[in-house]
Amino acid sequence: MPGILLGDEFPNFEADTTVGRIKFHDFLGGSWGILFSHPRDFTPVCTTELACAAKLTNEFKKRGVKMIALSIDSVEDHKAWSKDVMSVSSATESDLPFPIIADDKRELSVKLGMLDPDERDKDGLPLTARCVFVIGPDKKLKLSILYPATTGRNFDELLRVIDSLQLTAQKKVATPVDWKPGDKVMVIPSLSEAEAANLFPNGVTTKEVPSGKKYLRYTQP
Repeated sequence: MPGILLGDEFPNFEADTTVGRIKFHDFLGGSWGILFSHPRDFTPVCTTELACAAKLTNEFKKRGVKMIALSIDSVEDHKAWSKDVMSVSSATESDLPFPIIADDKRELSVKLGMLDPDERDKDGLPLTARCVFVIGPDKKLKLSILYPATTGRNFDELLRVIDSLQLTAQKKVATPVDWKPGDKVMVIPSLSEAEAANLFPNGVTTKEVPSGKKYLRYTQP
């Protein structure tokens, strides 16, 4: 099946973009990256998404995340569309602060499993779904979210999951349901009580459950 799984090295593809031709791994350098695809230029939901992404550029920069979008239109269309996007965004910049990949032949969309079989263009060809790929500095896929073409993304949630990914990449913890930065996190089950006490000087609290198993362990990171 086409597509890429968590933990796979993300393909080092070459593509034309609004900032010229790129080689993806070189574009990322040592940074985290987020690649998000869009069904089509000059469409309403996509425009609101890119406008939101532009507005939140500094939030992604603070996290060391490089942003790049993809749509199945040409570089020329992307550049023209970008002007509409920035007029909708309340960002202070006049230019879109991240590149858009031109995938007018759908080659990359097919390779990465991005196509939405239920949404088609006027020629009957499938549109790209709203994929989100978060790639780590090691160039491996850390998170994948797939929305249908008809549903816009929540960029606050994307920032939240990036915060979780970056925290859990450095500490032996997991983030519970609805976690936000500053909340308590959970100690991973593979750590013994002695190891947890040594690693987490802020202390570990355990929630009692009917089974008596001590697996709900919380700490302040």
